[in-house]
This record gives sequence, C-alpha cells and structure tokens, in this order.
Amino acid sequence: MSEMLSPAPEIAEPPEKAAALTGQIALFLDFDGTLVEIAPSPEDVKIDRRLPGALEALRQRLGGALALVSGRPVALLDEMMAPYRFDAAGLHGAQIRLGGAEAPLAPPSEALHAATRKMVRFANAHVGVIVEDKRQSVALHWRLAPSLAEEALALMEDVAAEIGPTMRLQRGKAVAELVPATASKGGAINWLLQQETYAGRTPVFIGDDITDEDGFTAVNAADGLSIRIGGGETCARHRLASPTALRHVLLAAAEGGDLTLESFLQS
Repeated sequence: MSEMLSPAPEIAEPPEKAAALTGQIALFLDFDGTLVEIAPSPEDVKIDRRLPGALEALRQRLGGALALVSGRPVALLDEMMAPYRFDAAGLHGAQIRLGGAEAPLAPPSEALHAATRKMVRFANAHVGVIVEDKRQSVALHWRLAPSLAEEALALMEDVAAEIGPTMRLQRGKAVAELVPATASKGGAINWLLQQETYAGRTPVFIGDDITDEDGFTAVNAADGLSIRIGGGETCARHRLASPTALRHVLLAAAEGGDLTLESFLQS
C-alpha cells in the first residue's frame, strides 16, 4: 500500500471537491459488511429488499457509473441483487463484468483443488469452520469458531506457500482466502475508471475490511472519496458507522435526493 494505515476520522471535513454531484460521481460498493451486515456464514446474509431497486435507480442517475466490488463471485452478487445485474468486480477483482460483458476466467489449477481439499478436511474436523469454494478462489471462515483462528490461519499460510506465487493469501474478518495473485479491488477500480462510463468522474469507494484497503488506496490516488464502514485501522479518509448508515444515504438519494460527496460525510 502506498499510504500508512491509520485511524480515519470519525467526523470528517468535506474534501475540496465536496460539491461533486450525482452525475460526476463513480460509485464503487463492497457488499458484505458494507451494503449488508456481516453474517455468521456467507449463506446467512440478509439483504434489505429495497436496496437492489434503490441501486438501480442510482445507477440510472449516475449514467451507469455504479459497480459492486466484492470478494463474492459475480453470479452470487446477481442472486442477491435480482432482478438487476450491475457492473461488478467479483473475487477481489479476478472477475470483472462491464456493461453485461464478462471477461472469461481460466479454469482453477490442480494446486488450488488440492488446497481446497485440505481446507475441507480441516473444516470437517472442526465444528464452526466453513469452506467457501468460489472456483477461482477459496475462503476459510472461522467466525463461528474464533478459538481456532490461529490454527486456521496457519493452515492457510501453509497451503498458500505450497501453491506458490500464482495465488496470494487475502486476510479479512475471521476469514482468509486464496485469490489469484494478479487480482485486487484496487486494480479493478483503476481499470473501471479508464472505461468510458466511469472515466473523468470522482470515484467513491466504500468498504469495511482489510480486503478493501487497496481499493481505498486507489481511490485516494485518484483524488476521490474513500470511506470505511465501522472501526479499525485504515487508509480510508472517512468513515460511516454501519451498513445501516450507508443504506440510509443510498435509499434517500434513490428516492429523489441528490447524491453529493457530502451525502456520505454527513451521515
């Protein structure tokens, strides 16, 4: 990362570009812990059913410049947001869909299959540990078994070392994930900002976890607005208290309010 991690201010002064309006913003949104609350397991996530329609309304007002940037596969984001299909960077940037067109993905390697089998054996032997196989990446969750954090992380470090440089270990809140080494949320955001729909706009990225830090760094470098949901050290320059606070901003804007940079900072 290009910036030192530090606590973002709880109440932030608006940036110099504070007057940027809806039509000048490119909005990038993480999913888990940002649009929805973190759940005990990925399958337990509950979504406010007003949210997909609100995001669709905002996408129209943003001229299409709205994308989901998540560790989830794009197909699962589609399920959550049905009937709408948004631009999306899934699997921490390994998948990108723009304007309905998805880049093809290489099949997962045998080394990743072997790592997944080790993770499944570990999960089968420990109640509360969950393996989330996303094909191109695989995550080990221990939110339901916090006492196993050290052991679970050691396993993930071992399998990452066995696979080698083609994959990297991505840590998060009670989770560690093997992802393609070239993938990152920051890289995905930078790529999208070069595309016609997003180019020339002020980027806003909102996330909640260690996995979002390179996205914050990318947006900071582009003189945009980086916002972390909740506590923790971060290079994001601003905070919102919770996914509920963010949904309040998004729903209010979708119902006819203008979306400005101050909209996020005053919540």
